[in-house]
Amino acid sequence: MDVKLPQLAEGVESGTVVNILVAEGQDIKKDQPIMELETQKAVGSIPAPASGIVTKIHVKEGMEISVGHLLITIREAAGEAATSPPAAAPSPVERRAPETFSRRQPESREVTPLSYRHQSPSGAPPPAAPSIRKIALDLGIDLSRVKGSEAGGRIVLEDLRTYIRRLQQIADAGATQPLVQAAPAPPRSEVEDFSKWGTVRREKMSALRRTVSRRMVESWTMIPKINQFDDADITALLALRKKHAPAYQKKGAHLTLTSFLLKAVAAALIKHPRANASVDEAAGEIVFKDYRHIGVAVDTEAGLIVPVLRDVDKKNLLDISRELGAITEKTRQRKISLEELQGGTFAISNQGSIGGGHFTPIIYSPQVAILGVGQGSPKPVVVDGKIAIRTLLPLCLSYDHRVLDGADAVRFLREIIAGLESFPEADVRIN
Repeated sequence: MDVKLPQLAEGVESGTVVNILVAEGQDIKKDQPIMELETQKAVGSIPAPASGIVTKIHVKEGMEISVGHLLITIREAAGEAATSPPAAAPSPVERRAPETFSRRQPESREVTPLSYRHQSPSGAPPPAAPSIRKIALDLGIDLSRVKGSEAGGRIVLEDLRTYIRRLQQIADAGATQPLVQAAPAPPRSEVEDFSKWGTVRREKMSALRRTVSRRMVESWTMIPKINQFDDADITALLALRKKHAPAYQKKGAHLTLTSFLLKAVAAALIKHPRANASVDEAAGEIVFKDYRHIGVAVDTEAGLIVPVLRDVDKKNLLDISRELGAITEKTRQRKISLEELQGGTFAISNQGSIGGGHFTPIIYSPQVAILGVGQGSPKPVVVDGKIAIRTLLPLCLSYDHRVLDGADAVRFLREIIAGLESFPEADVRIN
């Protein structure tokens, strides 16, 4: 039987082979790992669907493959039939699409003719939101062929739907016109020949680095981001940490500043649900979530990876500290699973351990906010009319202005600071 790459998770369509765990001629058992695949920051194993002998390996380490790619061929053990993996469930977007389409599709709406062409004296592209441009790019649609229905000819999602319906009508009628007027490919950027100035070295970008690059570009392009800066006085918090850290150590946990941050952020998210939301631009809705799953950026040799701690608001500081330590170590060893990287509603990026100050982190879409944390340092401040040396923690809240206004962001960040500056010792003490 031929073993092909199955659908690994929702939205995961490809990966890079990092380890092949079997050899041709080898006997293998059902569910035995046959290879490891790096996908979207995680490395996971692919199990054998049946027992038998490996007769052919069709991939090599370092090869990029996608769903349906032939991996190995097995001569099955006598009397055993392979079980096919269940079909992947449709994504939430796919499940919602028919309802959204029917709700927003006016029967009398005029069909856009394919002869239309956007004209601008300045040569500017037709006006459209970044999300609409991304959809058009993914589908290979030239937006200059789509007639916008909003003020100023702005293209909205329904205009794309109308254009696609027209293409389908042409296809059904047997027309010979091309179904999609593809946007011209952008010119490939020419990189200067740096070798003429001296010796250079080239290194192929890893699958992880390409994933990080793609997501950061999408976030920067798609999200109207604003940054809110402030400082938290953590002098008392550090004293609490020093006092109780030995007790946590005896319980197998490290009481870190990030543990306190997770607890304070989770409490603030309950009071400020917009910071815990996401945007469904297709439906024109804000999605509010009744759970607080917080991602923590981890610096690894392979790049930045953001595992997610679930239901942080329901856990005590000891449990948070234990889980944070375990998932951080698991991430650095590249043993983190895809599921442990998904479902985050907010993120924290703490650069304090490497000496960073204020910085502006990039939001992890579809989240709408992220907290950037620098290194706390002693500074002179005025306390009760007198100069005192206090440890100040630099903070930056980066947020999606489509969901959070400036006042919302200030209140949310001040809530986090209040939680850090007046952290109850009862919540730290181990009973």
